[in-house]
Amino acid sequence: MLKVAYVSTYPPTHCGIAEYTKMLATALKSILPQSNVFILSDVESGDERLDHEAQAKVYPAFEKRATNYSKLLDILAEIGTVDILHIQHEYGIFGDTKSILEAAIEARKEKLTKGIVFTMHTVYHPLSGRVEALKFQKELSLADAVIVHSFLQEFEIQHQGVDPLIIYRIPHGTLLNPYLGTPRFKLIEELRIVKNEIAGLIMVIPGFLRKDKGLDILVEALEPLGKERVFTVIVAGELRDRELLEVIEEAQKKVNLIFIERYLTNEEMLKLVALADAILLPYRDKLGVYSVSGILHLSMGSLKPIVGTRAPRLIELYQYVPRLTVPPRKPMELTKKIKWLMENYDYAVAYMTYLYGYAARTHWLRMARRHINLYNEILQRK
Repeated sequence: MLKVAYVSTYPPTHCGIAEYTKMLATALKSILPQSNVFILSDVESGDERLDHEAQAKVYPAFEKRATNYSKLLDILAEIGTVDILHIQHEYGIFGDTKSILEAAIEARKEKLTKGIVFTMHTVYHPLSGRVEALKFQKELSLADAVIVHSFLQEFEIQHQGVDPLIIYRIPHGTLLNPYLGTPRFKLIEELRIVKNEIAGLIMVIPGFLRKDKGLDILVEALEPLGKERVFTVIVAGELRDRELLEVIEEAQKKVNLIFIERYLTNEEMLKLVALADAILLPYRDKLGVYSVSGILHLSMGSLKPIVGTRAPRLIELYQYVPRLTVPPRKPMELTKKIKWLMENYDYAVAYMTYLYGYAARTHWLRMARRHINLYNEILQRK
């Protein structure tokens, strides 16, 4: 019977990694109902409890960016030795230090876990200038396995000295949207959108609203189209950069833009992308940062055309449907691509079949099975 402890943020904490961990834990329990899953979560996620959906026991265990993770050892001692201690690593959660790695190694030394796995949701390139993060990445060979989501991440940490024999590329999971058959009027009602404000093609920009999402580029790209076509743009998510408010308010004067300023639950996000005719992801990544977009996978599972940029976070979009991508920070190119989408919508849907196939291959159940296989491989080595 497999016994796994995930160290991660966890809902209701507003964090993409939290949602990722919940999806993975839920899928793993679906495949192996007899397994025991524990979540050693951030203290912000609430009190000790049983997550009935994932059938996982949640223990508040650490503060974000802490320098000491000894409480993890106390909880592991309480629940008994686990087969795998799996850290869902993100620098915004654990900082640039080696503290979380040191705690995991200590847990293995004290026989509180048999194996250590790190999923690196972000990998830094030397051009990032993040010296401490780069030092941490070089130490990852001390783990039993390191999971990454993209080819870019895989070869980057390999070039930084991590043992290639312990690097595993497991894509981000994809959830096939359960709301695709829901009538549009019902989705509009449940999302609390005024029906009369919707007109023409619906294009959605979902997720946390930060500068790197390229909202200003999108607004510049949409302005010429607003003069000749009828469409609705829905910008929805928690605002992380207040300066974007001015960009949004200015855009509302030029195009039909609906702004939903709040954190959307996973269910609300799925309803939003089910409502959309197309998803827009005009990302512009920071120099030397490799990660993969969870919003891309959420969108892929909704079987809608996606227009995005050739940013590292959207490498899978570029791999499978390059004709629907444009260079970052090129509003005129984005204008042309969105216009082409409007004029050739049926063709765009057909072209997206390549990505839909990838969405099916990366279904959460398949990705959970790959995790289980990796866990068993580690245990066999031991």
